[in-house]
Amino acid sequence: MLYTELLRLWNEAVQAGEAKDWQGALSKLEQISEPTSRTLFNAASAHLVLGQLDLALKALDLTIAKDERLAVGFFQRAAVMMKIDRLEEALSDCIWAQKHMRGNTVIDYTQLGLQFKLYSWQVLYNAAAVYCRMGQWEQAKEVLLSASQERGGRGGNIEVALDSVLREEVLDPLLVPENVVFRPRKQDVEQLQQRDFLGKAKVISSMIPNDDFGGFEPLRLQKPGFYEPTVDGAHDSRYMRMRIPYMARGPGQLTVPGGAILFLFGEEDRDGMATVIYDGQRGLLPMSLLDPADVKTSKGKKVNRVPSGIPLPPGLKPPTRPKAQPSPAAPPRVRFSSDTPPPSYTTATHATLAASEPPMYTTRHQHADVAQGAESSSVVVKVHYTHTVALSVPLDTPYHEVKERIAQKLGQPASQLRLRHKQHGSRVLIPLGGEVRPCRTVQEVAEAGRATLWCQTEDPLDNRTILYQMVALYDYTAQGPEDLEFSEGDTIDILGEVNEEWLEGHTAGEIGIFPSCFAYRENADIIHISDL
Repeated sequence: MLYTELLRLWNEAVQAGEAKDWQGALSKLEQISEPTSRTLFNAASAHLVLGQLDLALKALDLTIAKDERLAVGFFQRAAVMMKIDRLEEALSDCIWAQKHMRGNTVIDYTQLGLQFKLYSWQVLYNAAAVYCRMGQWEQAKEVLLSASQERGGRGGNIEVALDSVLREEVLDPLLVPENVVFRPRKQDVEQLQQRDFLGKAKVISSMIPNDDFGGFEPLRLQKPGFYEPTVDGAHDSRYMRMRIPYMARGPGQLTVPGGAILFLFGEEDRDGMATVIYDGQRGLLPMSLLDPADVKTSKGKKVNRVPSGIPLPPGLKPPTRPKAQPSPAAPPRVRFSSDTPPPSYTTATHATLAASEPPMYTTRHQHADVAQGAESSSVVVKVHYTHTVALSVPLDTPYHEVKERIAQKLGQPASQLRLRHKQHGSRVLIPLGGEVRPCRTVQEVAEAGRATLWCQTEDPLDNRTILYQMVALYDYTAQGPEDLEFSEGDTIDILGEVNEEWLEGHTAGEIGIFPSCFAYRENADIIHISDL
């Protein structure tokens, strides 16, 4: 097995454990054809969390077989032996763990990827716990007194344990915490990602034929139809207009029609000629035929010009914020977590949906709080929303009651939720039919006591009117939960005017308010849209 494949499965198993998906972590670890002592230790930890003591013991046996000097492996196996009442073997593992401490009071496994320190007093504590289960209370007391002489991080654990032994109370064994497992090195995991060491090719060219190269300049914004190069010295760059047509009469001169716009590249010389650039060519023209030209007022420019200057962000100098929430009758907005971008209206599930069906919103990070040991007469319903939730309902629960319970758990009105499900072996989301018919129950979509549903809200623009559209001039970051975030160049649907400085808009599936100075209206015509 390739080491890169082992690293990938190992890392995915660790991530599944962080998400409390221990069964998924085991499935990843089982795919490793040549497991190491550290991956076997992780498998044992997952079995312990799931309560599978026999499987955890087998995994620890393999761990110690791979690494016979792993003290933490003997320490963990001794605790498991105590749980299944194999006391002599548990005491033997404590002795081996103490031997492999090699006279150290503590072993730090951080360099091996395990955020855990094994202390000598912890091994002695577990040995005392074994003696307690054997009924040898004097031996347990002597071992604890020996542990009290050890140094390092024991706090008051030994003193509390001594009091318990004097009262002949059985001690609970110490274990490595369930969320502490061996992790691959971060630099090794980063090497799994493909890297482009060559980069992308770059082409450098000049739009002026036979241009004399004078060094590279920083990238500058090009004006459409005009190119304004930099000039040496303190000369001002300026555009000129030809009063009358001119025919070239000597070497280096240009033929230019009347009224043409050109760029004055140099000052007038003794002969009254000046160096200019016209139509990508550089040459000489009489200075007396040139008049200054204002390019900003030339033909072809829009009357509605984009405002110049970036307004101060609301965090520094905010406009007067509205006193009340705009459009109280508007449908509730779907909020997304900070690490998940808001989906667009064209976002769909794995299969293509019909145009009349709104898309489903999901997130990458999902967690389920599924009740364990559900009764055979009930079904566990797992619902995918902006997060994943679960609830247990009787098998004969009608669809509309299930929808009411889901709406209550999500904190959304039931009238604005739509449920979908997948048929067995299919990836297509089908609307859950018969939500209002009492004869249809959740048993129809349940398999082996479980049912998985996908939930979505209605279109936020349903029954809303778009007054007109604006284009975002700058990025705007929300300053409050009612604000609308957008990026430069985004198209914003204007739904209402809150006051002179704030507007209510919609973009990328979100509705909120924003300062009007952060966007401009390109088209003055009002667009009425009643149904999208």
